[in-house]
Amino acid sequence: MDPNPQTRPQATASDLADAPLACVGLEKEFTEGPAVVQVLRGVDLVVRRGERVAIIGASGAGKTTLLQLMGGLDVPTRGQVLVFGRDMAQLGQAERGLVRNESIGFVYQFHHLLPEFTALENVAMPLLLRRLPLAEVEGRARDLLGRVGLSARLDHKPGELSGGERQRVAVARALVTGPAVVLADEPTGNLDHRTGDRVFDLMLELNAETGTSLVVVTHDLARARSMDRLLQMEDGRLRDVTGAA
Repeated sequence: MDPNPQTRPQATASDLADAPLACVGLEKEFTEGPAVVQVLRGVDLVVRRGERVAIIGASGAGKTTLLQLMGGLDVPTRGQVLVFGRDMAQLGQAERGLVRNESIGFVYQFHHLLPEFTALENVAMPLLLRRLPLAEVEGRARDLLGRVGLSARLDHKPGELSGGERQRVAVARALVTGPAVVLADEPTGNLDHRTGDRVFDLMLELNAETGTSLVVVTHDLARARSMDRLLQMEDGRLRDVTGAA
């Protein structure tokens, strides 16, 4: 038996077409001077509808690179990233941006809110890009900010919010479009443990309410173990360690 199994689910074409997100034979190389550094070495992963997946691993193992490829922010050297069966690398830049806006939400370690805009305006921004009616945009943004406990902070700019509040705004922004999957890269990494727990629990609650799939990169093993699947990135490969001691 392979002592270091990867997440190779033997997915059928139907599985891949139905999955909000899937990686098939994913490889990524970077050139550093005369050297070629292989960061990902044939990653296979199918994220099912509503599934919660945690990815752990040492710094520099390739976790962030994997999330960037999964989100269509970069293209693989080889292999495919599929969103409901559509190969992101085969789409033009505008079409790839549209898929990201419609199907993928992002939460980062640093909130990346626009400092000159209020919480309401930051959350509304992805919907404004769709050119939806302003009343609908504001209504959806207000509703989601209320669900994350920030109804009283709608008109506050990021500099007027606490770290936990800013990250809750970032979570609301990621979910306001109703994405099929949210990719979170160390979403509680800049927060104290108590605040981090609140933000992480909020993400799980919203996942349960909305059915949005959740892929979280984290160094927190306790939080990672609360997910449906726990995967470890090691030497550019993923292996399933769900249930391991």
